[in-house]
Amino acid sequence: MKTVVVTGSTRGIGHGLAANFLKAGCKVIISARSQASVDEICSQLAATYGADRVAGHACDITSMDALQGLWDFSVNRFGSVDVWVNNAGMSIARAPLIEQSPQSISAIVNTNLGGLLLANHVVLKGMSVQGHGQLWNMEGFGSGGEKAVGMVGYGATKCAVNYINRSLQKELKGSNVQVCRLSPGIVVTDLLLGDYDLTSKEWEKSKRIFNILGDTVDTVTPFLVQGILKTNKSGALVAWLTRGKAFKRFMVAGFNKRNLFAEIEAKIPVQ
Repeated sequence: MKTVVVTGSTRGIGHGLAANFLKAGCKVIISARSQASVDEICSQLAATYGADRVAGHACDITSMDALQGLWDFSVNRFGSVDVWVNNAGMSIARAPLIEQSPQSISAIVNTNLGGLLLANHVVLKGMSVQGHGQLWNMEGFGSGGEKAVGMVGYGATKCAVNYINRSLQKELKGSNVQVCRLSPGIVVTDLLLGDYDLTSKEWEKSKRIFNILGDTVDTVTPFLVQGILKTNKSGALVAWLTRGKAFKRFMVAGFNKRNLFAEIEAKIPVQ
């Protein structure tokens, strides 16, 4: 029975990953910035999967002390950490870089890049001491070199993920510690929707693409968890939205009318 830590796991993709790891028989540590949110999700999951297999600890990934605290809590609770998923991250409102505030730019770099490096430092050090472990860093828009207006800040932080992984694989070569990548594709979450004004023309254009290529948390996360649990090789990539899958979806888009956002848009006040 593997022990898994998922950062940012009180909602969205992180919550879906945590629930599916529990379904697969794992022990899971829930984490987010708010201890109240962590406790609430732990109670919900424990009611279904048992309190002996789920625990939670608040963590701000921009703090080395908080990350070390999460590692220590996890080891003390379940003995070791077999899998750690760096899912926690943030986005900022979609806008050209020159229109972004310095505070927004600093926040996304400190969280998505700085926090990722700190987490890798703490986790890989701990896994090296215990002699084994598998760390997964989450890709996003920009990881594959994608470019779009208004996405410079977010895309730059995600572009760094591939460099970090490749470099860490060299540093850990010959050890029993593995560093891998997770690519969820386009998933309907608060993080995705937070980039847009849902009443704008820009949203209408983006929504058409999302309805072709996007999916829900409940669709994507079981696949990702299955891929993680099957992996035993450093450098592995588990990707939901492959190029082949994207091509097929565009080919049948005219016959497959989806609206992943119908429920959300129904709540938007009429202008």
